[in-house]
Amino acid sequence: MNSSKSPSIALALSGGGVRAMVFHLGVLQFFAERQLLEHVSRISTVSGGSLLVGLMLQENKLRWPSSEIFLSLVLPSLRKKLCASSMQWSAVRQLRHPKNWQFILARANLLALALEDEWGVKAKLADLPLIPEWSVNGTTAENGKRFRFKSNSLGDYSLGYAPPGNFPLSNALAVSAAFPGGFGPLKFDAHLFQWKRRPWGSQADQEVNVDIGYKHLHLYDGGVYDNLGLEPFFDAGRGESKLSEEIIVVSDAGAPLANGFSMGALNPFRLKRVADIMSDQSRSLRVRTFANYIQQAHGRGAYLYINTPVTTGDTCDSAKFASNFPTTLRRLKTQEFDRLFEHGCRVVCQVENQYGITAGPSGTTRIYK
Repeated sequence: MNSSKSPSIALALSGGGVRAMVFHLGVLQFFAERQLLEHVSRISTVSGGSLLVGLMLQENKLRWPSSEIFLSLVLPSLRKKLCASSMQWSAVRQLRHPKNWQFILARANLLALALEDEWGVKAKLADLPLIPEWSVNGTTAENGKRFRFKSNSLGDYSLGYAPPGNFPLSNALAVSAAFPGGFGPLKFDAHLFQWKRRPWGSQADQEVNVDIGYKHLHLYDGGVYDNLGLEPFFDAGRGESKLSEEIIVVSDAGAPLANGFSMGALNPFRLKRVADIMSDQSRSLRVRTFANYIQQAHGRGAYLYINTPVTTGDTCDSAKFASNFPTTLRRLKTQEFDRLFEHGCRVVCQVENQYGITAGPSGTTRIYK
């Protein structure tokens, strides 16, 4: 990449609950220390990555933080809050109101209420900044497609898209925690939105009103479909970027598939193991295709994986601790936060040393792998 021009960055932050949130914070500190947050033009997030970006914007009055503000304000504040409060218990506490008992089997709705009541996330999708362009990713239970929320629309390519109106940001973030068997899907009234879709192969201005056929939609975690959050930026089938200029940086805090199988014939968790294997294979295919893409030429991007062993400054096997940390939204101990955060810092620094993620002459940047 020509170091005389600063590149725009498309940043994909994976799912993984609070483990992902803190690992990504370690990665973002690296970017902030090199004044690179100002070059982030697009963000795509899943699960913990979505919760992280939502809380970052909340801390900075719905503006993407500058590198200086991230280091001085956002990072210290989020460390304090994630070590003081549990999102899981915040959601459970919503059941103290009888009117919320209707959500006992759709607990993502409870998390949405908790994000509003206890975490102060009261903004609407339409309040989000236009830059960086942010896609919050979910999975439509009705058709299995990637459902995404943006500041100007929500929907998926099969159903169609609709203006977000007064759709709460807290609901979009809660979708990211709606993992099957955990929080359950988020349910919302689809008939309140005006859906549009354009015929296949037609121009963008040829959209027509459509009836999506559902009164309600049920949305699961985007990790069910793509836990990397990579699809808005990268065409895995063709092995090509969907973007014209931005480089793609993926921060992947997904847990690796554990080895071993000791479940008896009547153990219901056998089905979960099969689902985990299927999910791991789907993710691996995306990673392999993207890795091949960025290795073909300098200046295309970088892949940062939580299970990467670090060779310097690691005296406590941080990769094993971080990658095996449970996918949860509970409160963290300060020691847990610091170990996850420091591992994120170490991983991105190791990629910097091996491949180059660094500041160029006169404040310009070079990012490549």
